[in-house]
Amino acid sequence: MRRIVVVGASAAGLAAAETLRRKGYDGTLTLIGDEPHPPYDRPPLSKQFLTGQWEPGQLALRAPAELDALGLDLRLGVAANGLDPATRSVSLADGSAVSYDGLVIATGVRPRRLPGKEAQVMRTLDDAVLLRDRLGLGRRLVVVGAGFLGAEAAATAAGLGTDVTLLEPAPVPLAHVVGTQVGQVLSRTHQEQGVELRTGVTVSEVTGTGVLLADGEVVEGDEVLVAVGSRPNTEWLVGSGLAVGDGVACDEYCEAAPGIYAAGDVARWYNPLFATSMRIEHRTNAAEQGMAAARNLLAAPEARKPFTPVPYFWSDQYDMKIQAYGHLRGHDEAAVVEGHLAERRFVVAYRLGDRLTGALSVGMPPKAIRHWRQAIAVRAAWRDAVPIRP
Repeated sequence: MRRIVVVGASAAGLAAAETLRRKGYDGTLTLIGDEPHPPYDRPPLSKQFLTGQWEPGQLALRAPAELDALGLDLRLGVAANGLDPATRSVSLADGSAVSYDGLVIATGVRPRRLPGKEAQVMRTLDDAVLLRDRLGLGRRLVVVGAGFLGAEAAATAAGLGTDVTLLEPAPVPLAHVVGTQVGQVLSRTHQEQGVELRTGVTVSEVTGTGVLLADGEVVEGDEVLVAVGSRPNTEWLVGSGLAVGDGVACDEYCEAAPGIYAAGDVARWYNPLFATSMRIEHRTNAAEQGMAAARNLLAAPEARKPFTPVPYFWSDQYDMKIQAYGHLRGHDEAAVVEGHLAERRFVVAYRLGDRLTGALSVGMPPKAIRHWRQAIAVRAAWRDAVPIRP
């Protein structure tokens, strides 16, 4: 294998490229990114960068010398727009094409948008730069969507003195992931910090002065941030023969087709640990999956290893540190196993069937949740893992 192409120059793509070199691959290694910026970290965009604590240079995932040491054929500022597995080539938006013997797809996701006027989104460094310049005292921000990204941006903007209205169609934000009790705790925190949180409302379109709700009401704001989820960047794969829907469909080894692997936000793979396919949009998973895909690409078929992580994510909102392990969505039960919800210092365990499948902490030190990761990894029975509280 003398030519490997990695499409996507963010956390997953960079991790794949570094792993390939670390495992001894010394052939041509092309890293393609649609943004002009070298690989940078996205989670701080809605936090340290938006507050002004960090500047663009602090977001870089690697120093220029470290990137140079990888010996990359680095193609930045050009998107991939086609894949032909028959000829083993990737076509680019500038009219060129790159041949490969092995391919890693790590093209990530892009924000969903709403009808009407163009609104702010938060995915790229350029998005964050634009929004950062428009926040502060006397400004009004409408955030559509109270998921983790919308909540983080709302918290950051409120801390800068911006008048924030947070709109969410569900009765309780994030209840489908973290459960109703935890969702209510997060909701109260927003309200106590001066954010106007409105739940059970649907936004029809973005207007020139804010947003129009389904009932005809206009919620006014100087800026509108839309944070209503994302779409995997798979359009460039249409006609390639790869199975794409909600992401690039992969097996437990992250393989989408012979010699083609996927990693990061764009990959939907089968995780044997939870016996289900999943697509995860979290920074830690992107790096881990990039490494796993690269190792399996280089390995002999019988030496490949399934990618079976216990997913991890975190979120910073106001003075709260939220951390979680496992697969929380679709749980049957959420039980407080340590601390108290009212104090915003607690650990919640999640059950699906008769198994422990996840754990989440708010306002607790890392060690308070770390041991739950191992219990999830061994598929511990719920009755064995979760003590009965009085």
